[in-house]
Amino acid sequence: MKNSIYIVFILALLSFKLPGQSQEQKIKDFDAYIEKARLDWRAPGMAVAVVKDGKVIFKKGYGVRELGKEDKVDTETLFACASTTKAMTATCIGMLVDEGKIKWDDLVITYLPEYQLYDPAVTRELRIRDLLTHNSGVGNTDFLWAMMDVPAKEILNRMRLVKPSYSLRASFIYQNVFYVAAGQVIEKVSGKPWEVFIQERIFTPLGMTRTAPKRKYIKDNNQVKPHDEVEKVIKAIGYTKDDEVGPAGSVWSSIDDMGKWMACMLDSSKYTGGRLLKAATWAEMFKPAVIVPANEFYPTMKIIKPNWTTYGFGWFQHDYKGKKINYHTGSLSGLTAIHAQLPDQKLGIYVFGNFDHAEVRHALVYKAFDVFALGGTTDWSKEFLPLYAEIKAKNEKDRKDFESKRVLNTSPSLSLSEYAGKYSDPLYGDLEITVSENNLLVNINNFEKASLQHWHYNTFRGPFEKDWYGKAVANFTLDATGKVRKVNFEGMEFTKAK
Repeated sequence: MKNSIYIVFILALLSFKLPGQSQEQKIKDFDAYIEKARLDWRAPGMAVAVVKDGKVIFKKGYGVRELGKEDKVDTETLFACASTTKAMTATCIGMLVDEGKIKWDDLVITYLPEYQLYDPAVTRELRIRDLLTHNSGVGNTDFLWAMMDVPAKEILNRMRLVKPSYSLRASFIYQNVFYVAAGQVIEKVSGKPWEVFIQERIFTPLGMTRTAPKRKYIKDNNQVKPHDEVEKVIKAIGYTKDDEVGPAGSVWSSIDDMGKWMACMLDSSKYTGGRLLKAATWAEMFKPAVIVPANEFYPTMKIIKPNWTTYGFGWFQHDYKGKKINYHTGSLSGLTAIHAQLPDQKLGIYVFGNFDHAEVRHALVYKAFDVFALGGTTDWSKEFLPLYAEIKAKNEKDRKDFESKRVLNTSPSLSLSEYAGKYSDPLYGDLEITVSENNLLVNINNFEKASLQHWHYNTFRGPFEKDWYGKAVANFTLDATGKVRKVNFEGMEFTKAK
């Protein structure tokens, strides 16, 4: 009898569940964690939203819109979505697939015959899905919009001059301009510019009233300023001009609206009143399409240590604690974003920031997944801080190593006036050099400027006008007659006009 009573007592204990942390307490603790992490990473302002089981369970703004001013970030403050825009553009393409107007495997030249790449074979074989997966073989071409002010069609026109880095579909190199081409496909097929199409087909149906396809459409001042660290001081900087690469990353929004977008994407694109995509089309977007090599992934993976890393249509992917994660970051000068999903748990998080590459965004993703779904007590902010401090220290060491190799007591081969003049290249555009006192003033495409001083031999170095860009290097090449023939400015080579 005593044994029977003892067994019943033990069974009762085993069946008794100690009360776990309440959802309210989890949210309270997560809120405190965000603020501490923000301060540790020195981000002036942030906004965060978490969606679980179709509902926004948390949303809040932190810090200020601009350092030195009192305006606080709230849930309606506008930030740059940057490259998290890509998932929206891919969704727009999916809508056209659903309507039978295009197919994922249609040839791009069917819709954009003017879009020619360096390799004619790649031009002939490039498919719609290739525009969304960074596997075209063409390397990074951000200079086409970061160093010049030309319309989207001219950006695409110059792609025929870019030599491939590898064969079509052989590997992965992140490529913004191909999303510009996807935007042109949307316009060609729908008859509406990308910014009109995305407004009518995504933002309006979802009630995203605080979202604009481009910053120029914003009509109020509740928006953040970008910030960067210049000479060890964090300060507000200028906005990146990104209008011509809109489909790749120009959307601005609030954390209120991102909660609506997250909920829709986590629920197979459903929303009150319908769905954006057919279920099969939505699923196609999240299928791993390309293996992403380690050198193309984020440094955080050194600590997370995933078993696999892939890319779908506008989404990076990897495993975490045995679960698949879909996510994408967004980065413009001084502005950050991240949208991450744990689809099996119907959990998503979106983080905005207004400090250049403040990787607190990654820490909050894994912390949210642990707190609201998978369990675990790892302080990811504490884990990632030393990693990025190490990266920063390495960059500083590289700079000092470069400067230590300067050959002192040399003189330029020519007078400064002989380096001045107009230079050009079919791909990189125009570069003009003038002389001011002992400096060479560089004006590239009448868009970016730098002031260079003699470094050594025929190399000059000095700050960009936008000081958060750092310092530029120009190296001049002389011909057999001793005259300047070419200049290599930040890796771009221009030929001097005769």
